[in-house]
Amino acid sequence: MSASLMDYFNKAPRLGVLSTSGKDGKVDSAIFGSPQMIDEKTVLMATAQNRTFENLMGNPNAVYMILEQCSDSPREENINLEPGSFAMDWKGIRVYMRMKEYMTSGEMLEMIRKQAANLVGEEAAKMIYAAITFEISEVRPLVDFGQGWEKSI
Repeated sequence: MSASLMDYFNKAPRLGVLSTSGKDGKVDSAIFGSPQMIDEKTVLMATAQNRTFENLMGNPNAVYMILEQCSDSPREENINLEPGSFAMDWKGIRVYMRMKEYMTSGEMLEMIRKQAANLVGEEAAKMIYAAITFEISEVRPLVDFGQGWEKSI
């Protein structure tokens, strides 16, 4: 992976959706703002003790999708719809990952809780149950026409 991926992944603001599937095959998607790339192959995130965490315990695979609205989307002048109405009005990436480990105690988790308390408040920080690290296996564009993820951001 590259430094440009890390820059894009970590920039703010962004809308990110993490999708997981449990051992039973049931799929879940949830908005997450905490995932951060800490090196060119590793993502660190925090989670509560919730469906996402439960799914990862049964199936370590996940996809993190980052979305942002394009300011330069090609549009027909005679189309009178709000920006964001078409798939091509959006850009982003899909990051395929596999959980390497999780921690429900320790220095790393306490550091994450402290950072979260500064950003979103003490009550939200108290809900953080685990720090999870993932290894990135693949990156694809949000809308994939074979152009590669680099051209989709």
